Amino acid sequence: MSDDPSTDLVTTDPAALPRIADVGWLLDSGEAQFLWDAPRRVRTFERNRDHAKAVNNCPAYLDYESRLFEVPCPIDLRLRIQKDAQGRVGIMNPDGDKSGVRMSHLNKLFVVSPPNEWRHPNRPIVQFVTPYVFVADEAVWVTQLPPVQHFNPAPWPGLLIGGRFPTHIWPRTMMWAFEWWDMGRELVLKRGEPWFYVNFEPAEPSRPVRLSEAELTPELAEYRKGMSGVTNYVNQTYALFRIAEERRPPRLFKPRQRGAVDDRIDEN
Repeated sequence: MSDDPSTDLVTTDPAALPRIADVGWLLDSGEAQFLWDAPRRVRTFERNRDHAKAVNNCPAYLDYESRLFEVPCPIDLRLRIQKDAQGRVGIMNPDGDKSGVRMSHLNKLFVVSPPNEWRHPNRPIVQFVTPYVFVADEAVWVTQLPPVQHFNPAPWPGLLIGGRFPTHIWPRTMMWAFEWWDMGRELVLKRGEPWFYVNFEPAEPSRPVRLSEAELTPELAEYRKGMSGVTNYVNQTYALFRIAEERRPPRLFKPRQRGAVDDRIDEN
């Protein structure tokens, strides 16, 4: 793949790749799109340039952080786990009418997975379908992570469940899945704070990554229909990657003109 945007070739050959790995992000949502902010580079500290041995001058640290992007939380919300008379687990908003999120919309945001799908019988899993999609025209894998570089004075009462998949053949909608360990504590989410991280792995790991807003082109929308609902029919979606790759059109990532998340590419 060359820097020429007219080149229609998905490749894993490092010698044929440009210096920078380009990845696109987009929102696949029909409503309330202004809630969802652009992903942004993780920059946890100002660079300490006074000492050559400062931790944030370490090449390994800089390389690690250079591929991390954070997705900010879209809402302010407090959630609490509760059980009904039949012992079924649900979620509630203890702020009630004082909350910025209408009660009628709460169940549209969060879904509690059936207990037989939990990893542990006493740790409910709550899922939030986000509208974020990542796509690339070369082999780039994305890993979803908790915001490990962000200090939260009110730690979450459980764990974010991450995942890893190839953006070039599986541009799926990102989930935010939370395993609730301490059901006696509330989950407090704050708008604008880091909600989850994404880390991008190009075929050649030394290449920097540039994340830009993408268009939901007719080709991408049609391709994404092929993966819609497949988890209702198979347990191992990875088994479908070969078919997805065979049916992939030459180009899926078309950048929008609004620019990159951060045009500065860190050089270690």
